[in-house]
Parts: sequence; C-alpha cells; structure tokens
Amino acid sequence: MEINWLGQSSFRIKGKQVTVITDPYLSEAGNNLNRSSADILCLSYKSPDDDAAIEKIGGEPYIIQGPGEYEVSNVLVIGLPSYQDESSGSIRGKNTIYALEVDELSICHLGRLGHLLTDEQIEAIGNVDVLLLPVGGNITINAATAAKLVRNIDPKVVIPMHYKTSGTSLELDPVDKFLSEVGSQGLPAQSKYNVTKNNLPQTTQVIVLESPA
Repeated sequence: MEINWLGQSSFRIKGKQVTVITDPYLSEAGNNLNRSSADILCLSYKSPDDDAAIEKIGGEPYIIQGPGEYEVSNVLVIGLPSYQDESSGSIRGKNTIYALEVDELSICHLGRLGHLLTDEQIEAIGNVDVLLLPVGGNITINAATAAKLVRNIDPKVVIPMHYKTSGTSLELDPVDKFLSEVGSQGLPAQSKYNVTKNNLPQTTQVIVLESPA
C-alpha cells in the first residue's frame, strides 16, 4: 500500500486494487490538490467546496459522507460519529472518523477531530495499523491531545496531518510541536509511505509525509 499526503486532512491511499481519497479540497488559490482518480472518497466533515473538489477527482468514486458501515470493492469502511470541537459540534460541527480495511491493513483517519476519544469510541475503532492524526490545533485537536490519543489507540504507525505548511494561511501549529510531544523531533519528511502487513514496525513509529504545498 502507498500513502500520500495531499494536504490538510486529505490522503491518497493506494492499495493493490483500490484507491481511497480522504477529504478532497480546493487550495486557497482555488486549485485542486488531489490530482488523482479514486474508487472511494471518504469525507469526514462538510465544506462549501466539497462539490467542486469532488468534481475534480477522476474516475467514478463511491462517496461516503458520514457514519455507517460500507463495503466497496472489497474494502470495509466504518464511519464513526464524532465532532470538530469539545462542545458536541455546536462550534464547528460534526466529524466522521473512518476505520478502513485495505490490503489486510487497518487504517484510521480521524478527520478534523476536535476532542479526545472515549474508551467506547476507541473500542469501536478497533486495532489500528496506521493512524492518520490531526495535530495542528485551533480547528482540531492540538499536539498534546494528539499525543494522548496515540498512547490510547496504540497504532503501529502514526502519520500527522492538518498542521501548518507553506501552502495554507490557516492558523495551525507546526508539526514540530507534536513531534516534541511524542519524542520524535527532527524526523525528515518522506514523499510517500509504502507499507504492507509484513513490514509494520513492532512499536509505534511516526512518519512525516511531505505536503504538496
């Protein structure tokens, strides 16, 4: 499986036979950064640009936009309800966590999560091989809360997302704050991450991926 970060909470997850894209979006210049075809789109929150961003995705993807259990092209997707804030969504709205099974790997995409997860929510997510985790704070959980979630979920691999990059004016913290919290300072960014069930690390490993902008 190949994982590419497309910016913010958007990833391209390319399995042997299926490609999943999460949270496609338009850049601040109006461009689409998800230049790819997909079989499945998972949207964790509602955005005014959703339709325009989706239209720029190639293929005829199956679109998942909320909680539920789905099986598409032999990929199991479970959407779990959550919020973008600590006030049950009253400030920024609802969020959907996605637990996916692709190529025998368990991937959890937390979207724009804005709060710690309960024990019941963590149990519903189940075993996690790869955790896609917001860390930038302000409009998602911050670095300290993200580090707590890593300890609670205990994934094999953590890929931070939704933090400050040169391509966004959003008020987000840099990834270094999270890396400091988890003791992984100075990690070099990779253009992509290739993983199989057989080469998962034995203990939790943080992978920083390059943003396209």
